[in-house]
Amino acid sequence: MDDKTIYALSTVFGKSGVAVIRISGKDAFSVIKKMTNLDMSAFKYRRMYFTPIFHPVSRETLDNCLVVGFKAPNSFTGEDTVELNCHGSKAVIRAVTDALSKLPEFRMAEPGEYSRRAFYNGKMDLTEADGLADLIEAETALQRKVALQQMGGTLLNLYDSWRNKLVDILSYIEAFIDFPDENIPQNAVFKIEKEVSDLVSEIEKHLSDNKIEERLRDGFRVVIAGPTNAGKSSLINAIVKRNVAIVSDIAGTTRDVIEAYVDLDGYPVIFSDTAGLRESDDKIEKIGIELAKEKIAQADFKIFLFDASTDNPDIFTPYLNNDNYVLVANKADKISDELKNKLQKEGCVLISAKQNLNIEAITAVLSQYFSELFAQSSSQIITRRRYKDALTECIENLQRFNLNKEIELSAEDIRLACRAIGKITGRVEVDEILDKIFSSFCIGK
Repeated sequence: MDDKTIYALSTVFGKSGVAVIRISGKDAFSVIKKMTNLDMSAFKYRRMYFTPIFHPVSRETLDNCLVVGFKAPNSFTGEDTVELNCHGSKAVIRAVTDALSKLPEFRMAEPGEYSRRAFYNGKMDLTEADGLADLIEAETALQRKVALQQMGGTLLNLYDSWRNKLVDILSYIEAFIDFPDENIPQNAVFKIEKEVSDLVSEIEKHLSDNKIEERLRDGFRVVIAGPTNAGKSSLINAIVKRNVAIVSDIAGTTRDVIEAYVDLDGYPVIFSDTAGLRESDDKIEKIGIELAKEKIAQADFKIFLFDASTDNPDIFTPYLNNDNYVLVANKADKISDELKNKLQKEGCVLISAKQNLNIEAITAVLSQYFSELFAQSSSQIITRRRYKDALTECIENLQRFNLNKEIELSAEDIRLACRAIGKITGRVEVDEILDKIFSSFCIGK
């Protein structure tokens, strides 16, 4: 990373009322001097100024905008920062960014570079940076809530507390390395080994409590499965409230997996409509049926749908290997009250997908299931696979630790465990993972 002053559009490119162009770096305030008529000697930070903005070379007026400046380190990046709040037309955005490119030592920001500079300047750690990325991508209330918690330091505080414990243990052990003639007292050996054992238990519990982790970002997968003509396509259309699947009386119409994303009471859910489960000689349909079986095996929750007028829930017995499913009897408007009572006693939800009757009963079951799953998970939710990998690496090093071997080797076990946690927060040299993390950010953030 160089020390040039960077600039980029921080809002979405396109027609809008306002477009924010962010400038960060040691020469940021030269924009005010070279592109406005504002008097820098009277300029006050964190105050908005309404002013025309000019091209630095031609002096052509580009727009009338609001300008605000933030003096380092009191800015998002920790550097001198200027934000231009211009009108949000494409012509204005292009004109202003082109003008900025004419200033010496200025260049366009790379993806995630503002957040990366904030990290290097101690304004955020890597978990907070990940939280920011998740907040930008949040599409549901729960995703927003979890992202804000992570940005607020819930994971940072937890992981730093573990790392601090390890640093204390390491410093104590290294003190004896410096004085090789001294033996570690037996009571100290017992104390250190117990602290390490307790820490392993804490981390293992943290890992085992996280049941939903990446699903909060990527979405819970719910598959709708059942025989042909059960009404699966009608049901997915009713749930997502739009026509995403073709509805037909012809058996085998659905041959591929059709997916639709839904915000279900704050939970991101991906519903999958699958091919009807039956024996078939049609090569294409057989592929669709195999895909359906794969989706059932991979799903977080299954909606097993059957035609109550022709089938019964026993047809799903081979798939009922856990409790993450609901049996749904469709076309309940065509059956007797006696059969309705029988199916309800067997735990079936009765609906009519075609007439859009009682669909909310299915979504209520789903919402309750995800709510209970979320409640069982740790309050500090692991949102990245790399967190799990690093914590697993930490545990492996701590499990190798004991004070019966060479003390230098024992110290190295603790040091490696420290480094593993540091990979999550950025408290150690982790340049090898920074590019991967920040490259997922958009330009201007």
